[in-house]
Amino acid sequence: MTSLHQLLAAEKGVKGRTERVLTNAYHTVQKTPLLSGVARTYTPVDDDGEQLAPESTLVQVRVGDVLDSVDKAMTELFDVVLTKDAANQTATADVVVDGRVILPDVPVTTLLFLEKKLTDFHTFVSKLPTLDAADEWHFDSNRGVYATEPVKSRRTEKVPQTHVMHEPTEHHPAQTHLYHKDVTVGTWTTIKFSGALPAVRVAELTGRVVALQKAVIAARQKANETPVTDRRMGEQVMDFLFH
Repeated sequence: MTSLHQLLAAEKGVKGRTERVLTNAYHTVQKTPLLSGVARTYTPVDDDGEQLAPESTLVQVRVGDVLDSVDKAMTELFDVVLTKDAANQTATADVVVDGRVILPDVPVTTLLFLEKKLTDFHTFVSKLPTLDAADEWHFDSNRGVYATEPVKSRRTEKVPQTHVMHEPTEHHPAQTHLYHKDVTVGTWTTIKFSGALPAVRVAELTGRVVALQKAVIAARQKANETPVTDRRMGEQVMDFLFH
């Protein structure tokens, strides 16, 4: 018995063939000369007159034949699509992570949707900002963000100083040199804050997404093993259209 995944693979081939048949049929029937034929014979007035060979052009394309090829291709496609859609209505599977059923009896079409969205979500989660590893962080519940321990640093100013090179004497004034000295005038206390997440938390979230992705893919593959029952509608549709 055919399974859903086998039918899905066959559907691609049927769709491709049908598209080619329709495209070829459309272009073929536009070539008016291929649809036309003629037969001419010549009879002289007198029995002794010149005899000319008959001339003929055969009809190379019959629209009826073209319609037959389209009929056959479209009938197959309609039947395959109906069979697939009917199977999709019954094909389900559980999404299981570490032996626990996260989502029971999910339709295969929903599993395909989940698979695509989880790919987008993985991209988002894996790029979440993380705390700078160069600092030690703790969560400040009052502010709702992460914070570092206070770090103190000195604030200095250049204060002019006078250096006496030679003491004054009875005959000469003192010789001095003006220079500036860094003097501590205060202390900065710095605390860094961040709305980012610890790297371990981002890694945990990413791991959860990956685990669910794997589970959804496994469920989709299991759902696609559902046996399908052949359904038919192509003959009825084409009979109504062409006959």
